[in-house]
Amino acid sequence: MELLANILLILLGLFLLKVILIAIFFFKEIRAAQKRDPAAKGFLEVLFLYQGLHALIAHRIAHALYKMHFFFLARYLSQLSRWATGIEIHPGAQIGRSFFIDHGMGVVIGETAIIGDNVLLYQGVSLGGTSLEKGKRHPTIGNNVVIGAGAKVLGNITVGDDSYIGANAVVIQDVPPNSTVVGVPGRITKQDGKKIDTSLDHIHTLDPIMQSVDELEKRIKNLENKG
Repeated sequence: MELLANILLILLGLFLLKVILIAIFFFKEIRAAQKRDPAAKGFLEVLFLYQGLHALIAHRIAHALYKMHFFFLARYLSQLSRWATGIEIHPGAQIGRSFFIDHGMGVVIGETAIIGDNVLLYQGVSLGGTSLEKGKRHPTIGNNVVIGAGAKVLGNITVGDDSYIGANAVVIQDVPPNSTVVGVPGRITKQDGKKIDTSLDHIHTLDPIMQSVDELEKRIKNLENKG
């Protein structure tokens, strides 16, 4: 019994050490989740219950293995993470700090994807490839980018800093910094040169087609008034 008690104490100690190390090394990611998800009630809730954080932790380990050319182990760990979280991140993907996946189910991030700092992804996002070539074939996402639910960003393209991809948009061309993209295929608009609000307000996202229609209506009214 004494031996069993000692083993349990050791396991408990290792578990607490693991929790402390995760809390330290992933502090920015946990804080990002708290800041961007109003449903987050506390630090421990995010640490233990958020699958986006768990997928990122597994990816950091898998990516380290991938860089050491332990490709099978890296991919095996990523598949275990996919099974546990519903989020598939290839171990070759490069992900910056303060990264947050909200809800997360169905998110796919390809092998050569590069993601900057302070990026927010919602459920169903795909950062996919459009080529069978071995080189760079997945998107590069800048800093402070928000990608809405169900959006697809495809191919070796770049999404500039402070940009916002609306829900269910399909992006196949480069996006300049500080831009909004909506629709299928994605259409680019800028919001008066101001930084895009990362709160992901779907209601007030500018649609470039509707903006054009509104401008045409104003011109028609001006012509009618002149007549």
